[in-house]
Amino acid sequence: MAHDHHAHPGRDARHGHGHGDDIDWAAMAATLEAEAEVFAPAYARALAWLGKEVTEPGLVVDAGSGPGVISCLMAETFPGARVVAADGSEPLLERARDRAARQGVADRFDTLAGELPDSLAELDYPADLLWASRSLHHLGDQRAALAAFGARLAPGGTLAILEGGLPSRYLPRDIGFGRPGLQARLDAAQEERFARMRAELPGAVAETEDWPALLTAAGLKHTGTRSFLCDIPAPVPDRARAFVVTALTRFRDVLTDTLDADDITTLDRLLDPTDPRSVHRRPDVFVLAAHTVHRAVRPV
Repeated sequence: MAHDHHAHPGRDARHGHGHGDDIDWAAMAATLEAEAEVFAPAYARALAWLGKEVTEPGLVVDAGSGPGVISCLMAETFPGARVVAADGSEPLLERARDRAARQGVADRFDTLAGELPDSLAELDYPADLLWASRSLHHLGDQRAALAAFGARLAPGGTLAILEGGLPSRYLPRDIGFGRPGLQARLDAAQEERFARMRAELPGAVAETEDWPALLTAAGLKHTGTRSFLCDIPAPVPDRARAFVVTALTRFRDVLTDTLDADDITTLDRLLDPTDPRSVHRRPDVFVLAAHTVHRAVRPV
């Protein structure tokens, strides 16, 4: 996961995140991991920004960790901290443990399986930093979830939520075939899908997405908001190109009932590896996105 929801179709695919959905996690895990690896430089800069406020944390929690890419970045950023990856999917947490072992941080890396935010009650002690990257919008009552996250912080501890930002872009507005502006229409279709996902969540409550105000309402002190750019210009490395192929494939799969026939035809051509103007082969593919992090502190 996955997820300004526009930019991360893999994470959005987990709209049942922690609610008993029947996603094939073994198949989805690799996609989520590859996605997070592409955006890892932006996540690393976000964690470095948080590290200016959270200087020597004892416990860092990744709430909604998925396969643990960001969790392991936390272990790198905060070498003195114990890191806990919390998620509703045991297969994803197994992936996180394997990554921690490969990176040599398993001795201070733990996982916690269960529904968020209730599973966080099982933490041994309060967190100095609790990070939630696009996991909050998978919870029906986001205001209540923020309060629950805040309750798991130590006095003076920091809650950081990554929500919003700007939709990702992979292609020029005019790609040389089909109607110009394909990605803008994908955004609109994804907005509708996201709204349906939110409305169908258990205990769904509509909220104005003023995150600083919601953090304040949860009894926390908002201390900053900042956006972090992921800019991989053309020509992209193979890993980024593979991510774009996966992202557009996911859009093609989940938005079939929303897009018109012309846009579906355009996506099919973009995804045809034999077509020289497909994303598999065209030289103008890029990755550009902005991720927004909101930071708040529990009063001492």
